[in-house]
Amino acid sequence: MSGSGKPSFLYSLKAVMWSFVGLRRKSDFDKDDVKLNPFHVILAGLLAVALFIGILVTVVKLVVS
Repeated sequence: MSGSGKPSFLYSLKAVMWSFVGLRRKSDFDKDDVKLNPFHVILAGLLAVALFIGILVTVVKLVVS
């Protein structure tokens, strides 16, 4: 990410996905505290949850059938 520009949605999505997995370095977490846009984080979190639920439903349907 470049210097003083606003972070993109993809940066927020990447941070949310790494947090979902639970693998975050302290230095990255400290940077995110300053850089992340709360609206982007909420939107990325909702997308990540929807994707996770979709994967679970698909796996269950495949196993049951």
